[in-house]
Amino acid sequence: MGFVYVHMVWFAGWIVINEGVFGQAAVFEPFPFGLLTMIVSLEAIFLSTFVMVSQNRQAARDTIRADLNFEASVRSEVWSTSLGRALGLDPEEIERQTQELLAASRDKMNSEMG
Repeated sequence: MGFVYVHMVWFAGWIVINEGVFGQAAVFEPFPFGLLTMIVSLEAIFLSTFVMVSQNRQAARDTIRADLNFEASVRSEVWSTSLGRALGLDPEEIERQTQELLAASRDKMNSEMG
Protein backbone atom coordinates (compact mmCIF):
# COMPACT_ATOMS: atom_id res chain seq x y z
CA MET A 1 0.00 0.00 0.00
CA GLY A 2 2.97 2.29 0.42
CA PHE A 3 3.24 2.42 -3.36
CA VAL A 4 -0.37 3.64 -3.62
CA TYR A 5 0.07 6.28 -0.91
CA VAL A 6 3.22 7.66 -2.51
CA HIS A 7 1.42 7.95 -5.83
CA MET A 8 -1.59 9.64 -4.27
CA VAL A 9 0.65 12.27 -2.68
CA TRP A 10 2.68 12.65 -5.88
CA PHE A 11 -0.38 13.16 -8.12
CA ALA A 12 -2.16 15.42 -5.63
CA GLY A 13 0.99 17.54 -5.25
CA TRP A 14 1.44 17.75 -9.02
CA ILE A 15 -2.15 18.85 -9.55
CA VAL A 16 -2.18 21.31 -6.62
CA ILE A 17 1.06 22.96 -7.74
CA ASN A 18 -0.07 23.19 -11.37
CA GLU A 19 -3.48 24.60 -10.48
CA GLY A 20 -1.64 27.63 -9.11
CA VAL A 21 -2.28 27.13 -5.39
CA PHE A 22 1.31 28.21 -4.64
CA GLY A 23 1.24 30.99 -7.21
CA GLN A 24 1.58 31.13 -10.98
CA ALA A 25 5.38 31.12 -10.71
CA ALA A 26 5.26 27.52 -9.35
CA VAL A 27 3.15 26.25 -12.27
CA PHE A 28 5.33 24.16 -14.59
CA GLU A 29 2.60 22.26 -16.48
CA PRO A 30 -0.84 23.80 -16.88
CA PHE A 31 -4.02 21.78 -17.28
CA PRO A 32 -4.57 19.20 -18.98
CA PHE A 33 -1.29 17.90 -17.51
CA GLY A 34 0.16 16.25 -20.62
CA LEU A 35 3.50 15.42 -18.98
CA LEU A 36 1.76 13.84 -15.98
CA THR A 37 -0.40 11.81 -18.34
CA MET A 38 2.67 10.59 -20.23
CA ILE A 39 4.48 9.67 -16.99
CA VAL A 40 1.45 7.74 -15.72
CA SER A 41 1.10 5.94 -19.06
CA LEU A 42 4.76 4.92 -19.10
CA GLU A 43 4.52 3.75 -15.51
CA ALA A 44 1.47 1.65 -16.39
CA ILE A 45 3.38 0.07 -19.27
CA PHE A 46 6.31 -0.84 -17.02
CA LEU A 47 4.11 -2.12 -14.21
CA SER A 48 2.04 -4.29 -16.54
CA THR A 49 5.26 -5.69 -18.01
CA PHE A 50 6.55 -6.54 -14.53
CA VAL A 51 3.25 -8.21 -13.65
CA MET A 52 3.29 -10.30 -16.84
CA VAL A 53 6.90 -11.38 -16.27
CA SER A 54 6.02 -12.32 -12.71
CA GLN A 55 3.00 -14.31 -13.86
CA ASN A 56 5.09 -16.14 -16.47
CA ARG A 57 7.63 -17.10 -13.82
CA GLN A 58 4.88 -18.30 -11.50
CA ALA A 59 3.31 -20.30 -14.34
CA ALA A 60 6.67 -21.97 -15.02
CA ARG A 61 6.99 -22.85 -11.32
CA ASP A 62 3.43 -24.21 -11.31
CA THR A 63 4.16 -26.34 -14.37
CA ILE A 64 7.25 -27.83 -12.73
CA ARG A 65 5.28 -28.47 -9.53
CA ALA A 66 2.47 -30.15 -11.49
CA ASP A 67 4.98 -32.33 -13.35
CA LEU A 68 6.58 -33.41 -10.07
CA ASN A 69 3.17 -34.15 -8.53
CA PHE A 70 2.21 -36.21 -11.58
CA GLU A 71 5.48 -38.14 -11.41
CA ALA A 72 4.97 -38.81 -7.70
CA SER A 73 1.42 -40.00 -8.36
CA VAL A 74 2.54 -42.37 -11.12
CA ARG A 75 5.33 -43.76 -8.92
CA SER A 76 2.87 -44.26 -6.07
CA GLU A 77 0.40 -46.04 -8.31
CA VAL A 78 3.08 -48.34 -9.75
CA TRP A 79 4.38 -49.20 -6.27
CA SER A 80 0.85 -49.77 -4.92
CA THR A 81 -0.05 -52.04 -7.82
CA SER A 82 3.20 -53.99 -7.47
CA LEU A 83 2.74 -54.40 -3.72
CA GLY A 84 -0.89 -55.42 -4.20
CA ARG A 85 0.09 -58.10 -6.73
CA ALA A 86 2.85 -59.34 -4.41
CA LEU A 87 0.23 -59.70 -1.68
CA GLY A 88 -2.08 -61.55 -4.06
CA LEU A 89 -4.64 -58.78 -4.45
CA ASP A 90 -6.61 -58.24 -7.66
CA PRO A 91 -5.78 -54.75 -9.08
CA GLU A 92 -9.01 -54.62 -11.10
CA GLU A 93 -11.16 -55.27 -8.02
CA ILE A 94 -9.29 -52.61 -6.06
CA GLU A 95 -9.76 -50.15 -8.94
CA ARG A 96 -13.49 -50.90 -9.04
CA GLN A 97 -13.78 -50.26 -5.30
CA THR A 98 -11.76 -47.06 -5.65
CA GLN A 99 -14.04 -45.81 -8.44
CA GLU A 100 -17.11 -46.55 -6.30
CA LEU A 101 -15.65 -44.64 -3.34
CA LEU A 102 -14.69 -41.68 -5.55
CA ALA A 103 -18.17 -41.57 -7.11
CA ALA A 104 -19.79 -41.66 -3.66
CA SER A 105 -17.49 -38.89 -2.48
CA ARG A 106 -18.30 -36.76 -5.53
CA ASP A 107 -22.04 -37.32 -5.05
CA LYS A 108 -21.80 -36.31 -1.39
CA MET A 109 -19.79 -33.19 -2.25
CA ASN A 110 -22.25 -32.24 -5.02
CA SER A 111 -25.26 -32.70 -2.75
CA GLU A 112 -23.62 -30.54 -0.04
CA MET A 113 -22.86 -27.76 -2.55
CA GLY A 114 -26.33 -27.52 -3.95
